Amino acid sequence: MARIKIIIPSYKIFTVTIPVRISDINYGNHVGNDAFVSILHEARVQWLKSHFFTELNVAGIGLIMSDLAVEFKKESFYGDSIEVQLSCGEISSAGFELYYQLFTNRNEEMCLLANAKTGIVCYNYSSKKVSAIPQVLKNILAAH
Repeated sequence: MARIKIIIPSYKIFTVTIPVRISDINYGNHVGNDAFVSILHEARVQWLKSHFFTELNVAGIGLIMSDLAVEFKKESFYGDSIEVQLSCGEISSAGFELYYQLFTNRNEEMCLLANAKTGIVCYNYSSKKVSAIPQVLKNILAAH
């Protein structure tokens, strides 16, 4: 079986720390895969917020996730603080790639928990159509 291999761009555009909540823990006593996806979502929302945007309003245009890939590396547990580092990949006329690396501190060392990638498309929710990337967002992404 072929495994997903995600290559993370080196330049980081944002870093945020997100604590693992008890509701993130599954029956295996570790963070569930659905909770990892929620942590990615929270990191993306925090990045947008740092630029005074929301997923529904980036200079008048919304964002929608078109694809998602996660490469799990290690378990995460209740009490972990997960550092999420975001990077930007390919930028097209209507979308862009966001990459994520998730780390936690274990025994005084940063431990890689997961690599992930999302494809993000600019979307006009009123007309229900794909839209061009707003110039202000293109400038933020291209600066990195």
